[in-house]
Amino acid sequence: MRRFSELIQQLEMSNKTETIALVLPPAENLTNRKLYEWINDLASLNQKSEEDKKAFILNAWNSLESQERFIFNKLISGNFRIGVSNKMLVNALAKQSNTEANKIMHSIMGKWEPTEISYQDLVGGAHVNTDSSWPYPFCLAYALEMEPSALGKPEEWQAEWKWDGIRGQIVKRNGELFIWSRGEELVTAQFPELHFLVDELEDGTVLDGEILSIKDGNVQAFSILQQRLNRKTINKSQLNDAPIGFYTYDILEYQGDDLREQTMASRRSLLELVVNNIENQGVLALSPVVQFEDWEQLATIRQGARDINSEGLMLKKLDSLYHAGRKRGDWWKWKINPYTVDTVMIYAQKGSGRRANFFTDYTFAVRDGDKLITIAKAYSGLTDKEIKEVNSFVVKNAVEKFGPVRTVKPELVFEIAFEGIAESKRHKAGLALRFPRIARWRKDKKADEINTLDDLRQLLASTLAIS
Repeated sequence: MRRFSELIQQLEMSNKTETIALVLPPAENLTNRKLYEWINDLASLNQKSEEDKKAFILNAWNSLESQERFIFNKLISGNFRIGVSNKMLVNALAKQSNTEANKIMHSIMGKWEPTEISYQDLVGGAHVNTDSSWPYPFCLAYALEMEPSALGKPEEWQAEWKWDGIRGQIVKRNGELFIWSRGEELVTAQFPELHFLVDELEDGTVLDGEILSIKDGNVQAFSILQQRLNRKTINKSQLNDAPIGFYTYDILEYQGDDLREQTMASRRSLLELVVNNIENQGVLALSPVVQFEDWEQLATIRQGARDINSEGLMLKKLDSLYHAGRKRGDWWKWKINPYTVDTVMIYAQKGSGRRANFFTDYTFAVRDGDKLITIAKAYSGLTDKEIKEVNSFVVKNAVEKFGPVRTVKPELVFEIAFEGIAESKRHKAGLALRFPRIARWRKDKKADEINTLDDLRQLLASTLAIS
């Protein structure tokens, strides 16, 4: 009989989970175990011997009904994954529990463990007030994919620079300061420059804004900010090379009052009063409002975004409330076009889920003298038709195989879009692209027309020169 680890691998690579669930004989010892008990056992299964794994899986199959086996098989194979946005999940929980979506969104923010809280307490938010560090759900913007003139009268909107930093909330409650990232990570210790705010902000204050590297009053490139991220200790050199500041653009709580139901215009007025009372406004500063008379003028202003290390503009309706998640029509992000580079595909690997039978994960290279050097991996940006074409090319033109990866003839040229570039010791090229994705398949270009590593080095130098 095959090893059970091989069986699990087969489940991962195919859609046999339901078939196995259906062909197994009826269970003889049905159980009513709780979900978290199954999850705890599954989490420890990786450390077990082959015999222990075999016994666990056989016992599980013999204690579950057919539909339960199907879910169990999905869990052990890692295929019980469905792409669902936070907002969709929250709305589903809200409908099921007859609770306001904003309340549930606030409840699932922050730090909590499924083994320490009941489902009822989670959706009801009973645990929120027990932790004074709790942030609010972030209000998010949709990408503006139409002309801004379609938004109506310019005087009904506020424009701000869209900063390329880390979105965060500064929370001051009960004499303590907490700094949260949008990823719901408590990052207070990483940014000691902001700790003085524990003495400057009133209790019951929550500010929304952007954590940035700011030097001599100028916002630095994101690659500079990266030097400060995810570090347990900060030395004097890092404090000097990448000093931190916080550009705030909203206030969500003041003197303990939740302000999210107030209009953005009134929140901005209060925010200006609060920040103007801060002594060190070089570290905590108001994100400036961009003044404009009409949309055409604003479009011209937007073209200079990269000169100040901005990604573009934010457009916020003056009468908008601070919603949890995205609400179409109130906040828009009007980003400048990304950087692009022409590359050639040199490696391909099969995807997962519905793409498990197609080569959809690609590695791209640029020229470095007379050789090719990898610069990015990407798997998004192609249509289903293009994926099938590329897959056919990979099958016919693979020249080497190592594990799941195929080396292919360097013939297909793709334009890769990305948001930024930084030096990297972990990458062979010495550079790392930020958020690379396929912009288009350049069927009009040959491999000898792609960009060079020197082109990217010059781009990096130009971005650092701005800083």
